[in-house]
Amino acid sequence: MSHHHTHNTGHYNQAFAIGIGLNIIFVIIEAVYGVLADSLALLADAGHNLSDVLGLLLAWGAFYFSAKPVTEKRTYGFRKITVLASIASAVILLLALGGIVWEAIGRFNNPRPVEGMTVVVVALVGVVINTITALLFIKDQHHDLNIRGAFLHMAADAAISLGVAIAGLVILQTGWLTIDPVISLVIVAIILVGTWGLLRDSFNLSIDAVPENIDMSSLKKYLAGLEPVKSYHDLHVWAISTTITALSVHLVVKSDKLDNQLLTDIQQHLNDHFSIEHATIQVEQADSKLSSQDPDCH
Repeated sequence: MSHHHTHNTGHYNQAFAIGIGLNIIFVIIEAVYGVLADSLALLADAGHNLSDVLGLLLAWGAFYFSAKPVTEKRTYGFRKITVLASIASAVILLLALGGIVWEAIGRFNNPRPVEGMTVVVVALVGVVINTITALLFIKDQHHDLNIRGAFLHMAADAAISLGVAIAGLVILQTGWLTIDPVISLVIVAIILVGTWGLLRDSFNLSIDAVPENIDMSSLKKYLAGLEPVKSYHDLHVWAISTTITALSVHLVVKSDKLDNQLLTDIQQHLNDHFSIEHATIQVEQADSKLSSQDPDCH
């Protein structure tokens, strides 16, 4: 069976290392010039970029541990760490956003002069660095939630840095200082949308909810439509990691013979059409006590 989660480990170790290195250098540059230019927009963007560095570190750590082999103690290995990492990343982002909002409110009451050209130049450097970092994760973003999160964060950061540069240009042309905290709050709003979605999806996976990409109505229709299947019960679908989905189900069949080919075909279909890579299927005869007594039959 083909598994989408087998990525080039060496490639992504290098991608994470380059992305983290570039962004740490930029955070330092942005923070220094944010203080020198007294720009909250730059400091806000630096704070967010720092939280993204932590997010990349968490994703890298999760990527590393998820590839470790299973043991007798951990029969699923460390794959669930990918879910825990995405929760931690979302929480870090929310804390950073709270700090930016608090500072922005203070700036509305006490606006300060900003060195516009410094803001423009530093922010444009950020556009370049975040775009380069985003491109490192573009390849497998549709197959791995952690990789996709890294890509979307960096792509959003490129757009946000562009917004900060625009704020600097407005200040240069008009002297309107209020645009600095306004842009900061816009940055917060943009990041909050993605962060809230990340937190919601990560939390759902942590409590073994059905992953977003699984169409349960189509899945149930498929199981109910199988020729030898009379009914099914105890259907469960959950995420082992951010990339691997598992299923377990009891099938009540009309035949009194075990058809191994049927099981193989079902598992292959679940993998190909529903991206369910680990399916555990228990087959019961229609007249067995197990199937006749279970109230959860469909």
